[in-house]
Amino acid sequence: MVERAYKYRFFPNAEQENLLRRTMGCVRLVYNKALDARTKAWYERQERVQYKESSSLLTDWKKTEELDFLNEVSCVPLQQCLRHLQKAFANFWSKRAKYPRFKAKRNGGSAEFTKSAFKYRDGNLWLAKCKEPLPIVWSRLLPDGCSPSTVTVKLEPSGRWFVSLLVDDYTIEALPPTSKQVGIDAGVTSLISTSDGEKISNPKHFNRLYKKLKVAQKELSRKTIML
Repeated sequence: MVERAYKYRFFPNAEQENLLRRTMGCVRLVYNKALDARTKAWYERQERVQYKESSSLLTDWKKTEELDFLNEVSCVPLQQCLRHLQKAFANFWSKRAKYPRFKAKRNGGSAEFTKSAFKYRDGNLWLAKCKEPLPIVWSRLLPDGCSPSTVTVKLEPSGRWFVSLLVDDYTIEALPPTSKQVGIDAGVTSLISTSDGEKISNPKHFNRLYKKLKVAQKELSRKTIML
């Protein structure tokens, strides 16, 4: 059994887009406030704030009049962003990554939903607080018998919406173990040469696409620019 993510584009209606944008805004706010709190705790008191303390801070923020709007979106993405922040700090303290950075609105946004915050049935996906299923363009179907364990909605800086479904794919079979070893050498005339004598030819994508580029450039040169 292997975890595999399937990514699709979708086109939310006005109500869904409004809710998702508010959710991502809340996720970004909670992440940045938690990061700020953890940073101050370390530099001012040399304390390492963990997920449990961050979650308690989120509960307190929701009770304030200033941040009462956090209750209007699903609580799951807010908790998930705190878990991601905890993982980012764990990687930092282990010297596997740089210090976590604040999230910026210009980079789009994302929100992660676990099973308690979405429903998947008969090829339809409902997110928490959404009345209608997401209008997903199903470019490929999920494997038979597989259902999502996690759903991540992402808004790219270009304004395009994508949803990623993480599933436990039971259709992938493990390869049989082997003691054979092979060396691989990347070349020019041959794309790959192996130590046992096998050669994989170079597909020469550049030469094929260069001809198409020349045709496209000629068409572009004939066009008139309207100012």
